Order: sequence, then structure tokens, then C-alpha cells
Amino acid sequence: MVFESVEISTPAEESLPVSWPAIAAGAIAAAAMTLVLLAFGAGMGFSAVSPWGNSGISASTFQISTALYLMVVALLASALGGYVAGRLRTRWVGVHTHEVFFRDTAHGFLAWALATVIGAGFLAAAASNIAGGASPGLAPAANVSATAGTGSPLDYYVDALLRPNPAASPNTTDLGATRREIAGILTKGIGDGDVAGPDRAYVAQAVAARTGLSPADADKRVSNVIDQAKTDLDNARKAAAKLSLWLTAALLLGAFAASLAATRGGNVRDFNASLTDG
Repeated sequence: MVFESVEISTPAEESLPVSWPAIAAGAIAAAAMTLVLLAFGAGMGFSAVSPWGNSGISASTFQISTALYLMVVALLASALGGYVAGRLRTRWVGVHTHEVFFRDTAHGFLAWALATVIGAGFLAAAASNIAGGASPGLAPAANVSATAGTGSPLDYYVDALLRPNPAASPNTTDLGATRREIAGILTKGIGDGDVAGPDRAYVAQAVAARTGLSPADADKRVSNVIDQAKTDLDNARKAAAKLSLWLTAALLLGAFAASLAATRGGNVRDFNASLTDG
């Protein structure tokens, strides 16, 4: 009996339209590159900012440079992930070139989407460090909230119930309790838009008793501090809004770069495969 050899095409050449292993590989590569670039950018940012006056770059320049760097990070990392996804996907046999182009684009987009989800879960700490550096006003606002007591919404009202008679001097012997109470008053008042008159008078009375200032000078100091806090919080809000817009632009740029790079990777993959077949 004579046995004839039969050549059978490999199942990989007739794979499904979506190659999830290639997408996962591209997403992991993009996430890892994002982490590396964020760590590098954080180090460069810290070296560019100087604690001494009239040295280093200004806060506004630092914010712009950070936003531009986020764009570069999104471009490089997403392009790498998209290229890996396109290059590693299995070859599609008997598919029109337009369909191949669409599938490669979809592979790059899915790799970018998966990398974005991974980044949201595991790279949030690194991104928040850069965002915190770009928005210095956010840190003081967070510290005020953290020192406002236990964090319960009822703290302010409990303190108001236990507040001494206005005719008597506030108890300033316990500096920690006084700081916590004033922090609660300022947090609620600034959050509502302004500190109420009775609260403002009580804070001024506590400041006068603690510092020895006259009532007029203490009231002026309280007003100046409240105005400064409002200005800092407003600047922090504006910086956060600008950062959100830059992050949106960076994400969209990353999606485009990943999709485009995936088509390039797919073209190289098919070209090399055609040389092997030939």
C-alpha cells in the first residue's frame, strides 16, 4: 500500500477576525511604556522645579510642559502597543485589502482601549503624581479637607453646638482642637462660597485670643486668609479643568496613533509572510 502525503494549511492562517492574544500583548506593551515614560517625566519634572526663588521654570510653564509631555507619552506608548498588536496578529487569507486595513485598525484601537483600562487601574498613582505637580493648588485644598477632623459632615454642626458664648473668649489652650474647628469652619464656608458672618466673627475672635492681635487686625487677617484660600482653590479648579482637556486630547491622540501603527505592523507582517510564501 502506498501512502501519499497531503499538505494541510495551518489553522492559524484561517483564524478569527479578532486576535485577542495580539491585542493583549499590544496593550501590555503600551501600559509598560506608559509607566516608564511617566516615571521618566516625573524625574525630569522634579529636577526642573526649584524650591529657590527666581530659579527653575514657572508654574504655568511647568503645567504646559507637563501637558505636552502627556501628549508625547500617549503618542509613543500607543504607537508601540498598536504596532505590536498589528505585527503579532495572525495572517488573514482570502480577505480583501480594505477589510484587512479595517481589522488592523480595529486591533490597534482595541489594544489602546485595553491599555487605557489597565492604566486606569494600575497606573493611576503615577499619573496623579504628575497631575499633582502640574496643579500645585490641589495639594493645599486636599490638606485642608484632611485636617478638618474626622471627615464627618456633622463635625461643623457639633462644633457650632459646643461653641462658647460669644462674650467669652474661645478656648485656645488646646491648639489642636482649635485648628480642627477653624479648619472645619473654613472648609464648609469656602465650599459654600463664603464664610458666614457669625463663623467669621468666631474665627477672628479665636485668632485675636491666640495671637494677641486687636479685633480689627484679627478680622482683617481672617478676611485676607479667606480671600487667599478662595483664590488658590479657584486656580486649582482651573488647572484641573485644563488638565482634563489635555488628558482628553492625549487619549484621542493615543487612539489614533495606535490604530495607525497597527496598520503599519500588519503591513509588515503580511509583507514578510508573502516573502516566505514566495
